[in-house]
Order: sequence, then C-alpha cells, then structure tokens
Amino acid sequence: MITYLIKRILWMLPMLIGISLISFFIMHLAPGDVTSTEASFNPKASEESRQKLREIYNLDKPVIVQYGLWIKRIAQLDFGNSFASHQRPVLWETKDKNGNITKGLIQEALPITLLINLLGITVIFSISIILGTLSAVKQNSWVDKSITLFVFIGFAIPGFWLALLLMYWTGVSNQWLPISGLHSLNYENLSLFGQFTDLMKHLFLPVFVSSLSGLAGISLYVRNGMLEILNQDFITTARSKGLNEKKIVFVHALKNAILPLITIIGLSIPGLIGGSVISESIFAIPGMGKLFYDSVLMRDFPVIMGILTIGSVLTLIGNLIADLGYAWADPRIRKGITK
Repeated sequence: MITYLIKRILWMLPMLIGISLISFFIMHLAPGDVTSTEASFNPKASEESRQKLREIYNLDKPVIVQYGLWIKRIAQLDFGNSFASHQRPVLWETKDKNGNITKGLIQEALPITLLINLLGITVIFSISIILGTLSAVKQNSWVDKSITLFVFIGFAIPGFWLALLLMYWTGVSNQWLPISGLHSLNYENLSLFGQFTDLMKHLFLPVFVSSLSGLAGISLYVRNGMLEILNQDFITTARSKGLNEKKIVFVHALKNAILPLITIIGLSIPGLIGGSVISESIFAIPGMGKLFYDSVLMRDFPVIMGILTIGSVLTLIGNLIADLGYAWADPRIRKGITK
C-alpha cells in the first residue's frame, strides 16, 4: 500500500505540470488581455498606457517566458497579485510595511464555497441513500415509480431555470426567503441565533438548487447498485438462513452497494472548492465560482490560474483518496494492491 501511494504521488507532479501548461496556453489563446478590459472602462486610455501595463504585468513577453515566471512563483507558493482587483493577493493575505493587512481573493471566497458545498453534499448523500435503498426494496411499487419520477424530473430541470423560478416565487411574489447575498442589512445587529437563522435563509435556495441534480443522480446510482446486490447469491444464502430482512438490506446489501460511492465522494472534492459558477452568479454569492467567472471576464490571469491550479491539485488528490478509500473498504482490491 505504501509503495502504491508513493507511486501515485510521484505521478501527480508531471500530471500537475501538464495540466497547468495546457491551461496556461489555452487561457492565452483567448483574444484580449486585462489592458483591453481596462481600456473599455476608460476610452481615453492611450496605446502607450496600455503598453506600459503590459510591461508591468509581463504580458509583453512570450507566453513560454510568462509560464516560466509563473512556475517560479508557484514553486514558492506565491500565486501573485490580481491584475484587476486593486492588486490584491490571489491566494492569502499580505501585510505591507505599515502593517496594513490585505486579504487574498481566494481566502475570502473559499470558506463561502466550502460551506455551501459541504451542506449540499451532506443533503445529497443522506437523502439519496435513503431514497435509492427504498426504491430498490420496493421495486416496481408506487414508491419506486414515484422516486424514479422524481429522479427524472431532477435530471431534466435546468439548474439556472429552477433558480430563477424559485427566486421569483419565494422572494419576489411571496417574500419568504432572501434571493441574493449571504446576509441581511441588519446582520451585525442580530443575536447569534438570529445571525445563524439569517445565514440559513440565504443559503437555502443555493443549496437546494445545487443539490437537486446530484440528489437525483446518486439516488438512481444507489438503486441500481442495491438491485444488483439483492440478486446475488450471498443475499439468497442470508435469507435462507432466516436472517432478518432489515439486517440483510441495511447491513449486508447496503454496505456493498455504497462502495462505488467512495469514488464519487473522492471526485466531489474539487467541486467543494470550485463552486458553481451558475448558482453563485445568479444568487450573487461571492464564492469561488463567481470569482472565477468575474476573473475570466476581466482577463485576470493570476486569479484564473490560481483557481485552476488549486482545482487540479484537488482533482488529483480526490482521485488518490477515492482509490485508497476503495482499497480500504474492499479487501479484494486491497489484496490486489499489496501483491
């Protein structure tokens, strides 16, 4: 197992370099740069001032040289400063000579995205396992058909359309829930419980919209896995020995059916950080998804590459965790690895 782990970690380094290289070159294939964006806000900006900006940001150098400078900074865990957001640091806070602290863009956006996505994943897996198991046990009954109908509706409804519809229904027509941001205007004056309630009200719609499609997919995944396990010989043997049906379903069958979910959990790790561009933009939530979207519009290369690099690292780590978790949960795979 240790040898396998070391090999996978060593393979991650060239993979990460390759991903960053491709991302860097593709990003620079897009027309324009940050000077074009700034010129659109200031039509009087001359070509000389734009050229000076390119020199300051090293955009006048060949792309391969820019990539080399970026790699050199990344090796020192320096993600640089934003081109557009008042030269703020990309990753973490910095302190100037006067002791003034400037927070990093990712540092501010990351906790918000983590909170939303952790709540979403908790809702998805806790409910979908119950629905999938119930649908498999009650196969071809009205319960199974109702859950299957819910699954197909969840797949079919576009997330952005559902978000706009719920915003109008719950926020504009009935004013039940806030439709944008994370806090109300009087948030600072509320009690601790009031602040918690206010935050949950603001997060309800984003979490619900982001969870619906995942809830439908995982429910169907669990159902199919349970149906396959329930028809295997060891389940028939357990029933022939007179074991309680609930014990057969929840101890023997479910334990084996949810093993493939370990892979899904591992691959969900990048999504915890990456956020949802559509959901965060619609609900005006200052998370990682909206930060990435705004950075693309502004041609803010350091921020874009910072988010892509973190996402790439987490994707590789997620794959590694999924493989190790699967090997830990399934003795057959574990024995195959250690040979």
